Amino acid sequence: MSIARYLITVKGIVQGVGFRPFVYSLAKSHSLRGAVKNNPKGVDIDVEGELESVKKFVDELKQKAPPLARIEEIAIQTAAPERYAEFIIKDSECNTDKDLMVAVDSAICEDCLQELFDGSDRRFRYPFINCTNCGPRFTIIKDVPYDRELTTMKAFPMCPDCLQEYRDPGSRRFHAQPNACAACGPRVKLRDSSGGLIDKANPIQRAAELLSENNIIAVKGLGGYHLACNALSKEAVSSLRERKVREEKPFAVMVKDASQAGLYCQVSKDEQLLLESRARPIVLLRKKDSLLAEETAPGNAFLGVMLPYTPLHYLLFEYIDFPLVMTSGNLSDEPIAYEDEDAFLRLGEIAEYFLTHNRVISHRCDDSVTRIYRENEYPLRRSRGYAPAPIKISDSFVPVLAVGGEQKNTFCLTRGSYAFVSHHIGDLENLETLSAFEKEIQLYKRLFNIEPEIVAYDYHPEYLSTKYALELKGIPQTGVQHHHAHTAACMAEHGLQGSVIGVCFDGTGFGPDGSIWGGEFLLASLTSFKRIGHLRYVPMPGGARAVKEPWRMAAGYLHSMLGSSWREVPGISFLKVKNGMLLDTLGDMMDKWLNCPPTSSMGRLFDAAAALLGIRHEVNYEGQAAVEMEQLAVQYLYHWKHMKSNEHIKGIQLIKQEIPGYSFALEEKSNTWEIDTRNLINDIIKEMSEGVPLGEIAYRFHLTVTEIVINTCRMARDVYGENRVTLSGGVFQNMLLLDMAHRRLAEDGFEVFIHRVVPANDGGISLGQAVIASERRKAGCV
Repeated sequence: MSIARYLITVKGIVQGVGFRPFVYSLAKSHSLRGAVKNNPKGVDIDVEGELESVKKFVDELKQKAPPLARIEEIAIQTAAPERYAEFIIKDSECNTDKDLMVAVDSAICEDCLQELFDGSDRRFRYPFINCTNCGPRFTIIKDVPYDRELTTMKAFPMCPDCLQEYRDPGSRRFHAQPNACAACGPRVKLRDSSGGLIDKANPIQRAAELLSENNIIAVKGLGGYHLACNALSKEAVSSLRERKVREEKPFAVMVKDASQAGLYCQVSKDEQLLLESRARPIVLLRKKDSLLAEETAPGNAFLGVMLPYTPLHYLLFEYIDFPLVMTSGNLSDEPIAYEDEDAFLRLGEIAEYFLTHNRVISHRCDDSVTRIYRENEYPLRRSRGYAPAPIKISDSFVPVLAVGGEQKNTFCLTRGSYAFVSHHIGDLENLETLSAFEKEIQLYKRLFNIEPEIVAYDYHPEYLSTKYALELKGIPQTGVQHHHAHTAACMAEHGLQGSVIGVCFDGTGFGPDGSIWGGEFLLASLTSFKRIGHLRYVPMPGGARAVKEPWRMAAGYLHSMLGSSWREVPGISFLKVKNGMLLDTLGDMMDKWLNCPPTSSMGRLFDAAAALLGIRHEVNYEGQAAVEMEQLAVQYLYHWKHMKSNEHIKGIQLIKQEIPGYSFALEEKSNTWEIDTRNLINDIIKEMSEGVPLGEIAYRFHLTVTEIVINTCRMARDVYGENRVTLSGGVFQNMLLLDMAHRRLAEDGFEVFIHRVVPANDGGISLGQAVIASERRKAGCV
C-alpha cells in the first residue's frame, strides 16, 4: 500500500464558511490523517494516507465544498509521511501577513429554517439562529482572520451548549462565529419612536400586530435598518412616502415566499431562482393587477421584490399574511441608518416603532438590486450578498485604489488577480456618505491587506471622490474618463484584451473638453481610448437643474433646432404652462451659452423626448422620465397584463421592424462622427401634431436610438476593423433599448458584451478605473 502526504494550501473564501469541519469530515470519510488550520492567507491542510484516497480527497475538496465557500486556488506539495495517528483541527494561525477573502452575508439556510420552527429544538423561534452555512459575515466583521473575537459577536460569550457545538468538528456550528441561542446571544426588543422599551413577551408578534394596524416600523436587519409597512395599505404606504420625503421612487417589497410573489408579480423560473438564492437580492419583477397599493411603485410596471433573509424576517411573516414595504431606513437620499442611536435620531420622525436588537452592525450594507435579462442576471446594485466577494480578472493587478464616481458610488481595491469592488456606498453628496466612503476604504485595505501603489479617479473636478483622491499624499494618481471606465469595466468582466467599440450611454460624464458627455462611441483599450462618435452638443439650460427638470432639455433641443424661434412650436405642453419670464431668461441663456454646459448625453436626449411628449416635465427620482417613456413604448407593443413573465423579452427578440425609426444624420467632424438628432426632434413634433399615439412615438424613438447604435458601429467596424462591442452606462438599464441594440448588433455579426457582474450604471465604474490604472502602471504610463 502506497502512503502519500500532501501539504495543501487553499485560498479563496474559506474562513467562516464551515470549511475546516468539511475538511475534517472529508478526511475521516477517506480514513486519512493529519491536520487542518486557518492561516492569514486561507487554509492549510496536512493530509496523509493511501495515495488513491488522498487523490480522491483532493478531488472532493473542490467538488463538495460548503455552499458559502469559494475556492480560488489550491496549491499542493508532496512531503515525506509523518505517520500521524489521527486527523485534527488546529487553532487559527495569526500574523500580520494577511491575504484573505471575506465571506458575504447569507440568507438563513434550510437546516436553520427547519430548526427555527421546530418546537422541540432549543433554538425554536430564536431570531438569530445561524450556522457555518448561513448568517451574517461581512456586516459583523472587524478584522481578519474571521474569528469571533474579531466580530461584533465578541460581546456575547457563548453558553455551555453553544460552546460545545462551537468546539465540535462534527457540528454544523463548529466555529460558526455568530453562533448563539436565547440563553447567551442577542435579543430582539420593541421600542417606541423615542427609543423607549415596550415590554412584550413576544416583541416580534406585537410588531406584526402593529404592522396590521398600518403603523410604520423600523426593522433592524443585517446591514442596516429598513422602514416597513403594510404594502396593501394605501394609507400606510402614502404616509411612509410623505414622512420619508420620497414622492414617487419605487419602494421594495418583501413577500413571504416565491408563491406569494406570484400573487402580485409575474415570476419566471429564472427569477424565482434569483429570488431564492443565498444573496436574496431585490429582484425587479413585472407587476400584475392586484390588491397591492399602487403607491408602492406608482406609474411603474415593475416592482422590486425580495424574500425574507434573516430569521427575524421569517418570524415576522409567521404572524402576517400580507407583503411588506421594506425600504432603506433613511430620509430621502441619506445613507441607510445602521447604528441604533443614529437610527432613533434620524428615523424617529418616520417610524412609530422600532423592532431592533443588540447585535451591533459593523458596516452598513444596502440590499442588492438585480433582474433577469435573457435568462441570466443583470445587476443594478451590487451590495449585500455579493460584496465584498472578489471579482477574478484573468490578468494580474498592480495594487490600485479606484474611488469611483459621485452617483451610486462604489470604490475598488485590487490585489493579484482580484478586484474587490465595494458594497454600494451611495451618492457622495453629503458629509455622512463621504465619511462612510472614507471609513470603508480603510476597512477594505485592512481586511484584504492591500496598500495601493496608485489611485484612480474620475475627471470631474467637483466629485467628492475625485477630491478625496487628489488629496492623498505620496501616491501616484491617474485620472480616468468616465465613459472609458464604463467600457473598461465591461471589458474586465469578460477578460477582453485589445480594443473594442465601446457604446456608452448615460446621463452625465465629464469630458476632457469640459463638456458633459453621455452619448459616446469609443475605440477603447484598457489603457486609452479614442472618441469616435457622439451625439451633437446641445445646451443644458441650468446645468444640473436640467437633470431634475427634463423640460429644460426639451427647450435645449428645440433651441438647437430652431434658434430664437424655439418657443413658437405649437402643441408643446411645457411651453404653455411655464412662466413667460422664465422662458425669456432661458432663451437668453441658450443664445449666449450662459449656465448652459454643452452636452452630448443620451440620458438627456431621453429626458428631452419624454418632456416633449408630455410624459414628464419634472422628475422625482433619477431616470424617471426615461423609465416612463420606455414603459409607454412597451405597452404600445404588447398587452402586458395578458402575458406571462419574460415573454416581453422573447417578443422583443423576435419582433420585425414593421415601423420605421425617425431620421438622424451622421456627420464626420474632426475625425469623429457627430450624430445630429435635430431631424429626430422635428419628426417627433410632427407626429404629435398629427395625433400619432404617444406609445408609438415612444417606441419609434427607441428604434431610432437603436439605429444610431447600429449605423455608428458599422462605420466604426469599416474604418477600424473592430467587431467587438460593449454596451455600458446607465441608459442600458432600459431593457427595451438594451435588447433591441443587443439583438440588432448580433444579427449584424458583431460580438456583443454586456454587464453581468457589476452594474452598467455608475456602480460599476470603479472596476473600470482600477483596471485602467493597473494597466497604465504596468505600461509605465503613470
